[in-house]
Amino acid sequence: MEALRAWRASNLLGFAASRVVTAASAARSLRLRLRCCSAAATTNQKQLPLPQDRRRRSASTSTSDRDSIRAIRLKKVEELRGKGYEPYAYKWDRTHTTKELQEEYTHLENGEICEEAAVSIAGRIVARRAFGKLVFMTVRDDTGTIQLYCEKDNLTEDQFEQLKAFIDIGDIIGASGSIKKTEKGELSLYMKNFEILTKSLLPLPDKYHGLTDVDKRYRQRYVDMIANPEVAEIFRTRAKVVSEIRKTMESFGFIEVETPVLQGAAGGAEARPFITYHNSLQRDLYLRIATELHLKRMLVGGLERVYEIGRIFRNEGISTRHNPEFTTIEMYEAYSDYESMMNMAEEIVVRCAMATHGKLKVAYLGTEISLERPWRRETMHSLVKEATGIDFNIFGHDVESAKIAARGLPGIKMGSSKSTSLQSCSSVGHVLNEVFETFVESTLVQPTFVLDYPVEISPLAKPHRRPYKLSVRLIRKSKQV
Repeated sequence: MEALRAWRASNLLGFAASRVVTAASAARSLRLRLRCCSAAATTNQKQLPLPQDRRRRSASTSTSDRDSIRAIRLKKVEELRGKGYEPYAYKWDRTHTTKELQEEYTHLENGEICEEAAVSIAGRIVARRAFGKLVFMTVRDDTGTIQLYCEKDNLTEDQFEQLKAFIDIGDIIGASGSIKKTEKGELSLYMKNFEILTKSLLPLPDKYHGLTDVDKRYRQRYVDMIANPEVAEIFRTRAKVVSEIRKTMESFGFIEVETPVLQGAAGGAEARPFITYHNSLQRDLYLRIATELHLKRMLVGGLERVYEIGRIFRNEGISTRHNPEFTTIEMYEAYSDYESMMNMAEEIVVRCAMATHGKLKVAYLGTEISLERPWRRETMHSLVKEATGIDFNIFGHDVESAKIAARGLPGIKMGSSKSTSLQSCSSVGHVLNEVFETFVESTLVQPTFVLDYPVEISPLAKPHRRPYKLSVRLIRKSKQV
């Protein structure tokens, strides 16, 4: 009988996925079929067993195995309730976190027991080892891990049997006892009492291979955090950043407001909205694509400094650089311009860096990034001229001359049907932007403000004051002549 295996790489969500998958895999699904020889064709060859890691991988990903494990654990839930235990507790009083225990009792010598300590912790079991009358378990909570040292003599007969027969990796338990440092120097909770707080019905990802399914990592972040504890630190850092942004905005006198998510007309940006139907109003409404318009109305109403950290929804494609829903901060201040906004952006980033890292120089992908102020400020025209030697100011509105100048540069897309290719550029501004993205954007490693984007690629932006004033002067001079 022929064996058939199929793998599918699904579309991915979230920022930071670019280090895991290529843009091609994010843009489409890829199906690969492999056909192996039939059993009849290999009768003369001895069938070798799968290597141990292959067997382990198959077991960890098999749907039927997961179903059977779930059935076994559901049976354990029924048996626990039959014995008078509730496998989903209401409360557990803990005295310490695992990190607090590790810090408070680090002074103990190997083999020393602190009998006078009476501590209680709670967390998820991530490792378990049984040796006759001795059981070791590793418990993880929000702050770290600690070992549970479980001796049969310290527990009742019923408790020890429950420990061995009903507790699985993935369960959340509460444990209390004293503190002991083993002969090998492992700080442990010398367990004297425990309670199952939450019975896990599905197995954790295989410890040997971890959670390697990228699609599952981004769609089931809770599983990702269990398998990869370091991921939780990203959420903690993000929370600190958002908190620091609010503190910074309040220190500048800004007021945070909430604007409608459901809107009668989508506006404030060029994007396709999600559409939903309001039953009571009997009309279509749109999930907002920007917070801009309603925030500006706050200025009309008399608030001079407003901002919102809000969720935005855009019904467009998915890639490693774009998610259909994301969080933005928009701020509006009366009587100021983009110079004050750049100063504020610098201040926000600097304060967030200090709140999360405690310094303004951070390492990223092997490069040291300096966030010290002031940041570099250059126009798009000057950056392109610096990289290519071409000054696009001289072309005025002559798009063909701009294209001819750009064609001599290596790496410019020519015959592509993509909207970003040189062939489809409809203005000098679009050509300039194409050259900028090809030659300049990837070289901007240190913090840089890129100023004076072409008006053609800046929807809803206000015209620049300097070119406008120049044209007014020329008109006045011509009238005087």
